[in-house]
Amino acid sequence: MSRPSSAGGAAGGLGACKAGGSKHGGSGGTTAAAAAGVSGSVAGTCTVSAAAVALPTAVLPGQSAELTALFECPVCFDYVLPPILQCQAGHLVCNQCRQKLSCCPTCRGPLTPSIRNLAMEKVASTLPFPCKYASAGCLLSLHHSEKPEHEEVCEFRPYTCPCPGASCKWHGSLEAVMPHLMHAHKSITTLQGEDIVFLATDINLPGAVDWVMMQSCFGHHFMLVLEKQEKYEGHQQFFAIVLLIGTRKQAENFAYRLELNGNRRRLTWEATPRSIHDGVAAAIMNSDCLVFDTSIAHLFADNGNLGINVTISMC
Repeated sequence: MSRPSSAGGAAGGLGACKAGGSKHGGSGGTTAAAAAGVSGSVAGTCTVSAAAVALPTAVLPGQSAELTALFECPVCFDYVLPPILQCQAGHLVCNQCRQKLSCCPTCRGPLTPSIRNLAMEKVASTLPFPCKYASAGCLLSLHHSEKPEHEEVCEFRPYTCPCPGASCKWHGSLEAVMPHLMHAHKSITTLQGEDIVFLATDINLPGAVDWVMMQSCFGHHFMLVLEKQEKYEGHQQFFAIVLLIGTRKQAENFAYRLELNGNRRRLTWEATPRSIHDGVAAAIMNSDCLVFDTSIAHLFADNGNLGINVTISMC
């Protein structure tokens, strides 16, 4: 068994580990148990939806590409979108880059006072702008007002390391996530099968702690996370969730069940796993996971160790 460390320590990786066990749940899979490794620091297919903007009848496809090129920021090469500000000579720069600059990157002239370019804003409102992840495979072109919201959830957006915490700054493609975990986070245990026991050791450790384990079944990998936080002084809560190492669309094909069982008591949570694109923090913020406090944890714990039965099923 590996012992957890408080949040802020170095993260471990993946090590294969199987142990014999009894039958569990209704899916009939083999049950296995192992101690959860701890992360102390602790693309898919894009379909064109109604949000995509059709080319205006007044603008031909070739002309549209030429016009959108006029909106390229000379610093980051993303698009300059409304509200559009220019320097005194008329050069454009996107709002994000503008905040970091002291002079115009094109003519070196002053950026102040702020001059609004209403004509370019009107032109921008007639054009579809490609998603910033077009080079990664996204085919969507959208109205400028819908572009930022789409890019926040675009399936072609680079994936970050799914381990809880902020110390690992890795990001890359979906295909590179598992190799990264196996190389950089070797202490995380992996169990095979649709029914396993996620064993979190030493749940009485002080401070914020994360327990992490991987589960492999149905040709996919799932990350199991138990996180302890102190929401306010003297009151600690546990949050348990399952994430799919995959896209949001792939996650919709699965369901998971978490169950605490012991001392003639049972606590169950069932849900659709979240994609690692969404991450753990968003689920905890919305309480979209199994939530219980320390008093509940002690009802089911055995000598400071908490076993959570995890069942993955296909919808």
